[in-house]
Amino acid sequence: MKQSFKTDSKEFIYTYVRHKDEHDLCKLEMRSFFGYDSDSNVLISKTAIDPSRSPFMKERLEVLITCNSFEELMSEAERFVSHKTFRVTCLNTIDLGDTEKIGHNKRRKMEKAIGEKITGEADLDHPETHYGFVLLDGVYYFGSVEESVPYWRFHQQKPHMYSTALSTRVARAVANIAVPHPEGVKAIDPCCGIGTVLVEARSMGIDIVGRDINPLVCRGSRKNLFHFGLECEVVKGPISEVTDTYDSAIIDMPYNLFTHITAEGQLGILKDARRITEKLVVVTIETIDDMIEQAGFNIVDRCVARKGTFERQVIVCL
Repeated sequence: MKQSFKTDSKEFIYTYVRHKDEHDLCKLEMRSFFGYDSDSNVLISKTAIDPSRSPFMKERLEVLITCNSFEELMSEAERFVSHKTFRVTCLNTIDLGDTEKIGHNKRRKMEKAIGEKITGEADLDHPETHYGFVLLDGVYYFGSVEESVPYWRFHQQKPHMYSTALSTRVARAVANIAVPHPEGVKAIDPCCGIGTVLVEARSMGIDIVGRDINPLVCRGSRKNLFHFGLECEVVKGPISEVTDTYDSAIIDMPYNLFTHITAEGQLGILKDARRITEKLVVVTIETIDDMIEQAGFNIVDRCVARKGTFERQVIVCL
């Protein structure tokens, strides 16, 4: 008797696309999500992450069966019934680790062969279920596929912008690094500027509030959030006035190049952050390790996010 597809697997394969300048930032996001990273553009984990959260993930395969050959995969596919319309795709559209890309024509033949073995109604245009398979190091993995939707791209055109703000791509990764698993987590961005991090965090369902000492950027932040249909409290005022405590905080440190903040002012921000949060992610263009330690934090992870010759440090502190 043929069996229905089962989707209770606890192993997931994630594929990635990233620019070389983003390699270290991507790996820091990996470590935040999964507890470890991968030097290649594929990662296997038992942790389920929505691939649309990451600006680097391409797709996620929830593994249903594992085979040592394509012939074995064909045989296994005959055992399943899909009660929903479906399509099948091969994920080897790019080199994945040490496994070379499979050419277009060969992929299409393989997809058709697997699809014809499954009992059910195929629909290549508007399927209710998306199945896929991937070849990695001589092993075939088959399962349900979830493709990443690049929501961060939709947030690039804001009503209010300024040139020194984080890119939406970096902001989304930083929000994930600060709050990789949002359930029950309260976060704050106390130097939120025009709300680039707030927009990315709220679009992922992260419980976050913002504030800034500049009333103009507070208004701009609120308008940006409203523009994307997002709700978030944004308060005018310095971090020193915060009385609540939070599980995580994100600070894109004001730059000496563009503001009049002093080193003492930066240290004051960090000391106030220590007072209100257990975890801090700092984004800075300067090396401020001594300040971070003086404020009472321990640096537990870090990376450099590059854009050409411009560099930002992303520092995780506890």
